[in-house]
Amino acid sequence: MPVFTYVAKDEKGAMVTGTYADVGSSSELRDELDKIGYTLVRARKGKQSNKENRRFGRVKQADVATFAYKFAGMYTAGLPILRCLETLEQQADNPFFRDIITDVREGVASGSSLRDAFGKYRDIFSDFFLGMIEAGEVGGKLGDTLQMSAVYLEKQVQLKQKLISSFIYPVFVSVMCLLVITFLLIFVIPVFSKLYAQVHANMPGPTLVLVAASNFVRTCWPAAIIIAGLSMLGIRKLFKTAKFRAGWDDFKLNMPIFGKLNRMLVILHFTRTFAMLLSVGVSVIKSLEMACVVAHNETFSGIISEMKKSIQSGGSIAGSFKKYDIFVPVIVQMASSGEEVGMLPEMLGKGAELLDKDVERAINSLLVKLEPALTLAMGLIVGFILMGAYLPMFDYMGHLK
Repeated sequence: MPVFTYVAKDEKGAMVTGTYADVGSSSELRDELDKIGYTLVRARKGKQSNKENRRFGRVKQADVATFAYKFAGMYTAGLPILRCLETLEQQADNPFFRDIITDVREGVASGSSLRDAFGKYRDIFSDFFLGMIEAGEVGGKLGDTLQMSAVYLEKQVQLKQKLISSFIYPVFVSVMCLLVITFLLIFVIPVFSKLYAQVHANMPGPTLVLVAASNFVRTCWPAAIIIAGLSMLGIRKLFKTAKFRAGWDDFKLNMPIFGKLNRMLVILHFTRTFAMLLSVGVSVIKSLEMACVVAHNETFSGIISEMKKSIQSGGSIAGSFKKYDIFVPVIVQMASSGEEVGMLPEMLGKGAELLDKDVERAINSLLVKLEPALTLAMGLIVGFILMGAYLPMFDYMGHLK
């Protein structure tokens, strides 16, 4: 389908511009614009749509959060949805994101619900965002749900940035350690190996291990790359199987060192989502289902399924939380207090804020232990390499004396 850039008048006579890609001629474009109350002034046929190439673009979650804030502000100010989307389309700096907004606007203009229009891009607009849009449309609180979505997405971006910035140093140390080891194995160990062969020096066990590793790295690196590539493909296929994914999710919650942090992050995502959905009038069961999807953990999904049965049979939310150790005490206590005073969404929201601070403290505590451990490990590995390289030399010098 060709793309048409058009100029039209709305019902009040104001000039509007935009693009449309799902029509074959200007007459069809005129008919489509008539459906939404626009009168076509002029249209220009452009190049073929690039919708099929959108999957190659990248949209940052920070851009989505900014989009939600702007959308909420304009809609709350009284602008129609189509006018909001047109303005956001023009303001988008990312061409791939602009194409997506264009398609959403065209879907809404052709009669689709806002939720369905955004739903085609579930990988960019999260299940939480789509659920909030749906709740806002059904309950007549679209402005409020858009604002809450923007706040939620912003907090998610901040949490992700916090995690990345916190683990930059450990990752940097690990990469540097790998580079140093590779350099020593490729360039340093062969020199010592040739020297010891020429003087017929005896090589102890550590040196033989280093020489074997050096020979493997220098001669078998193509095979190592192929094996690594095949391993990555195999792991990706395994992650597509439900059984392996469930096992991995369970391992993440119980793994050494990082298990506690992973459990806290799952509960943080769940609680914040659950509280926001309840606050806009979504039913408890529906909120549990949507918050469970956002938590993105198969093991936790099984817990939520059992909780739903308990709540449907008359059990309290706080009581259901208390049955499972994964829910930290502050969330259980907040849920109990919220149910007692009839302010469950507000109290769970406060609980999420407290848990957010606990996550930050847990990250800092983990880094305090992790950074010196990595430095020590790097020192031991490099020390082993240097020891293996120089031991034959010391032995040879001892024989000369």
